[in-house]
Amino acid sequence: MRRSRLKHACLATLMMLGSWTAAGNAPASADDTREPAASAGLLQAMQRDFGLTRSQAEDRLAAERRATGLEPAARRAAGDAFGGSWFDAGRGRLTVAVTSDAGPATVRAVRAAGADVRTVEHSARRLDAAKARIDRLDAPAGVSSWHVDPAANTVVLDVVAGERADNDVRRFVTRAREAGPVTVRTVPAAPRTFAAGTVGGDPYYTGNVRCSIGFSVHGGFVTAGHCGRAGAGVSGWDRSYIGTFQGSSFPDNDYAWVSVGSGWWTVPVVLGWGTVPDRLVRGSAEAPVGASVCRSGSTTHWHCGTVLAKNETVNYSQGAVHQMTKTSVCAEGGDSGGSFISGDQAQGVTSGGWGNCSGGGQTWFQPVNEILSRYGLTLHTA
Repeated sequence: MRRSRLKHACLATLMMLGSWTAAGNAPASADDTREPAASAGLLQAMQRDFGLTRSQAEDRLAAERRATGLEPAARRAAGDAFGGSWFDAGRGRLTVAVTSDAGPATVRAVRAAGADVRTVEHSARRLDAAKARIDRLDAPAGVSSWHVDPAANTVVLDVVAGERADNDVRRFVTRAREAGPVTVRTVPAAPRTFAAGTVGGDPYYTGNVRCSIGFSVHGGFVTAGHCGRAGAGVSGWDRSYIGTFQGSSFPDNDYAWVSVGSGWWTVPVVLGWGTVPDRLVRGSAEAPVGASVCRSGSTTHWHCGTVLAKNETVNYSQGAVHQMTKTSVCAEGGDSGGSFISGDQAQGVTSGGWGNCSGGGQTWFQPVNEILSRYGLTLHTA
């Protein structure tokens, strides 16, 4: 039974017997016309994880697709006054922040693009610069992460609750406040990566580490960098040889790609684990903050949540990792490297977090477009 399930898991991303035909290689736009009707399983997962009715889940998915599609134009309309953007789930609309010195013409242009407008004090450029200065500091273990929060119009510094009084943490907070607008919040635990020791029958292994496949690219798949170093061999669920890590970066980044061969090849699918039908991947349009996102992993399978922050620096015990996206989705050991997807749009690969899928938690992913750009890869799309 387990062997059959795991064979199905590998067929969802690396197919040994058969082939899938890709309709194109370029990332698809996230417009309503490209998205097929949501499956019953996906809607059930949204209802379970967000407490929605079926019709509310359908409406939210449609609103998120619209917000994802119009965000680039709204950002351009805001110009230098751009203060960030996010999806407002309550209103079902994209909100774009503009600085108080923006003229009426700029505000009208943003609204004409289809977004709501909020006036803020600090531009996204100023907040990004403050975060970049904090990135150059050496963070102690009691500092979990930091990111720009566009809705709060500040850089949020997350500190482990039990470490806030630590002298090193207090010094770091003082120096961070000198970089620009900073708000300190607490989290219950420090972040950790979600790799796991060898467990028989799960999707892929390198040495004694078990991780999850992210997204198929032409020639292989992308995954988390902490799962293996360049040159390391990779075996599948049945311990047969898949291929080799061709590139890997961790810490600083947490991404890697694995070339495949020996009878294995790639397919544009994310496994639904029986919770939802397997999802075809049609592109990699980036979902906004506030949008829903779902994760597939070999340990805890399929779970959904919300995009909480982008470009967050995560302070793992092995070192800081930059440009991460934070979500409210849970994960556990062995889920590392697995797929984050919004609708049919690839978002990133699972890195780490805190908590678990029994009590809840938060999980970060490394955005997939950064990985594709870094290694010159092409996402395998349907």
